Amino acid sequence: MNLRWTLKRLGAMGPHEVGYRSRQWLQTRAERAGFGLVKPLSANDKRGMSWVRSLPVDFSPNKYRDAAGSILGGEFRLFGNREWKLGFPPVWNRDPASGVLAPLRFGKTLDYRDASLVGNIKYLWEPNRHLELVTLAQAWHLTRDERYAHGCGVLLDSWFHACPYMLGPNWTSSLEVALRMINWSFAWHLLGGENAPLFAQTGGQAIKQRWLSAVRQHCHFIDGHLSLYSSANNHLLGELLGLLIGSTTWPCWPESGRWRARSQQRFEEQAMLQNAADGVNKEQAIWYQHEVTDMLLLAGLTARANHCDFSPAFWHRLESMLEFISSCMDVGGNVPMLGDSDDAVIVRFDPRPDFRVYHSLLATGAVLFQRGDFKSKAPLFDDKSRWLLGDSAANVFADLPVVDPNTRVRYAFTHGGYYVLGSELETPREVRLIVDAAPLGYLSIAAHGHADALSFTLSIAGRPILIDPGTYCYHTERRWRDYFRGTSAHNTLRIDHQDQSVPGGAFLWARHAQVRRLAFERDGECQQLRAEHYGYRRLPDPVTHRREIRYQAAEQIIEIVDQVICNGAHYVELFWHFSSECLVTLTNDMAVATRDGIQVALTWPQPLQARVVRGQEDPCLGWLSRRFDQKEPTSTLVVAGSVGAHWRGASQIAISVSNLSAAPLE
Repeated sequence: MNLRWTLKRLGAMGPHEVGYRSRQWLQTRAERAGFGLVKPLSANDKRGMSWVRSLPVDFSPNKYRDAAGSILGGEFRLFGNREWKLGFPPVWNRDPASGVLAPLRFGKTLDYRDASLVGNIKYLWEPNRHLELVTLAQAWHLTRDERYAHGCGVLLDSWFHACPYMLGPNWTSSLEVALRMINWSFAWHLLGGENAPLFAQTGGQAIKQRWLSAVRQHCHFIDGHLSLYSSANNHLLGELLGLLIGSTTWPCWPESGRWRARSQQRFEEQAMLQNAADGVNKEQAIWYQHEVTDMLLLAGLTARANHCDFSPAFWHRLESMLEFISSCMDVGGNVPMLGDSDDAVIVRFDPRPDFRVYHSLLATGAVLFQRGDFKSKAPLFDDKSRWLLGDSAANVFADLPVVDPNTRVRYAFTHGGYYVLGSELETPREVRLIVDAAPLGYLSIAAHGHADALSFTLSIAGRPILIDPGTYCYHTERRWRDYFRGTSAHNTLRIDHQDQSVPGGAFLWARHAQVRRLAFERDGECQQLRAEHYGYRRLPDPVTHRREIRYQAAEQIIEIVDQVICNGAHYVELFWHFSSECLVTLTNDMAVATRDGIQVALTWPQPLQARVVRGQEDPCLGWLSRRFDQKEPTSTLVVAGSVGAHWRGASQIAISVSNLSAAPLE
């Protein structure tokens, strides 16, 4: 971390963090001078077991062969489904988006937030995680074609030469170092481990020695630069995972036992701390729910295979996390895009761009926890689940009795702050609302949370209707970053053109809207949630926003009652974001959205005025981002006007459904 950024935050730090930052600053200076760095040391012959007893082979190799061939041709897939021509091997220290070549300065003093120096750091880091190394190793494992093993050697050797220990942008972030380590471990096992044929090729032993030397450097780096404060969220968990997997795969140095024991203990502590008892990840972001669930899976399987299993409480927490994903998923397999998402994966087990991460987690969980309800929501035992659990697990999945998931749906996640309303769940006529009465995010920075208190999403018959528009970008384009995580990009109420919570940076919130649930009832025909938040109490005339959402199942009517509890006049805006598949029309007193035989008619409190906005850039409004760094116009209904003290306004959504076809997966 550079000194300028550290000093900027000193005023917001407690004494323990100030001491930690000071020690880190001194450590960086010492390391830059050559003190405290890891010294070369030969590895002994101890090696760990792979994450599964018998590596699976029962795959059609074609898609792995095709994906590996594209990589050898210089095509790398960054952030989901976008192919980039990077060359083979790529220029490891160049940002592929801007073309900026980052300098080989001492990494811990390199300001990776400076786009003029490193470009877009997320794009630079992504290929350096070495997801492609695993794809090449998978292709070799399935075909024994030497081209793919040789390609692994070329990628590794070029990286070792281009990214020397402690120099350049790939030695700035402990998380990036850890993610590279994780992919190295899976590639190592897939290539054959210690006796891999790769190492018998010309120059193979030299590659092996350089690889082992780099592993030790990576472990030492992670151990000495854990994110204990501002990034003590999924970053810390990922760093501990990298150290755990690295020291378990290669327990071949004097420090390895200490690295493994300490990282496993801390990993379990953080897993229990960062994920609420009801299974909701405290980042309040569904993609990070997926990523952290993946971290727990990889850690648990690796530890279990090497006879150092986690506690039953750890595995129960993992099962609860899968239950939250299952409860959020509609009958069409769609999951709302709550909070931040960057489309990143820990290990790319399935190279297809349309790989469904949430279905895969449920398929894996069905086998691990013998959950027929998870199986009913996962359409098949996918490739990633087979890679993780082995060929025999496919038979276990096939023999597992299907259980109606409606019998296991959890409606209230009181710790995490999410609630499920609806009717005929898990049927073709399902109505499902996911209501957000959750905290802003995790820790004081709430890095990946959005200002979305009291918003909700609506899915009908497996088709998203009212949506969370997503994330779009992280480090670059600050106005778009602020829009997509701001209040106006969510189905809630904004006051006086201000966000509920106050942003302090791209991954920092200076003030948090505190939320309180007042009541939740789901018995009988009328379901309701009442909650309020205090984000606008900071205004000169303090305001409390209270919202009640009532769903009448028999009539399929949703009533939303908003109260602005205050003493004076304020300007209010209600935002309703529709899926881009909806056709939205507006009359004087009603908005009607239609798609695929579904119609919702929305009325609003009078005399507020309504307008439909689509693809507006100044100010930003009416956008949807299904994938990182991609956006498209969508229709947003804005209902706005001035109101007086203690205003109360009711909106209503009437649902009608006819002539449905099969639900699409969006």
